[in-house]
Amino acid sequence: MSWFPEKKSGQSWIHRVCQRILKNGPIPKHVAFIMDGNRRFAVKNHMERAEGHFRGFDKLSETLEWCLDIGITEVTVYAFSIENFKRSKDEVDCLMELARQKFTRLMQEKELIQKHQVCVRVLGNLSLLPLDIQEVIADCVQFSKDNERAVLNVCFSYTSREEICAAMREIAEGVQLGLIKDSDVSEDLMEKCLYTSQSPHPDLLIRTSGEVRLSDFLLWQTSFSCLSFVEVLWPEFSIWHLYGAILHYQRNYPAIQRAIDSAMSDRERRQRESDCSCVLSDHKSSDQSNYSMTEQILQYAKHREARLEQFLQHVNSKRLCYFKELVSRHKTTGV
Repeated sequence: MSWFPEKKSGQSWIHRVCQRILKNGPIPKHVAFIMDGNRRFAVKNHMERAEGHFRGFDKLSETLEWCLDIGITEVTVYAFSIENFKRSKDEVDCLMELARQKFTRLMQEKELIQKHQVCVRVLGNLSLLPLDIQEVIADCVQFSKDNERAVLNVCFSYTSREEICAAMREIAEGVQLGLIKDSDVSEDLMEKCLYTSQSPHPDLLIRTSGEVRLSDFLLWQTSFSCLSFVEVLWPEFSIWHLYGAILHYQRNYPAIQRAIDSAMSDRERRQRESDCSCVLSDHKSSDQSNYSMTEQILQYAKHREARLEQFLQHVNSKRLCYFKELVSRHKTTGV
């Protein structure tokens, strides 16, 4: 099955009615999925584990179409955890082969990628993957990076704890290189160093299979997301489960927005207090004597933002070079 299937010949009237009703309320723009239950689905249906994983991928393709139909323009999926490397060699090899086949297939569907204008991002510690898979992933990411209609984030070789540690290492390097100061470190800077820095936080997270935990997935990003835990196994997930999760999001939307607004207000206040504290500590500097305290704080904030912009350009440049080098190697070797 294609990553981006062609539209089927019309929807049933009841689906159209349900979508119209849901669209009277807020529709989440970014939905994250923990696609759990492929192995249990295989056991339940007396099939090989590999077949369960293939069925799970087919369900992802179908779910992406449902999301686009209803106006969800960004989807993030937990495709492969770093913890999954601890599974049996046969199963890990199977999952790597599935990734190899599907990303290769995706690059054979360039016309569909362009038609749907989908930007595909693969997030995680990709250096842990076989080199040929890194290369085909890089091809896909580079090819689709300028598409803007919809975004598919595939968290592969990913855990949230590893992502946060990687962001901390980037920040520590920035301080060591003199690009930023210790006082520049903040929640906002941390977010901008995460693998997901190009995306808004998910509005809604859906986990299938009945498990009610996040399993080290988007721990930072889902602080204010609506969580929907669905009993059904992932290959059995239906459009009705998606509708139910969206309705759950709509019921909780006012409370979530109040929490987000409060958190953002607190973050801005803490940043102002930090800027003020930094200015006060430098208040005796001669070059500040001709400015009022308010002007000094504004000037400090301006300089801080300039430092952060330069630092984030450095971080993004390293990531871009990583993908460009892989694409170049792939074209050169033809592997």
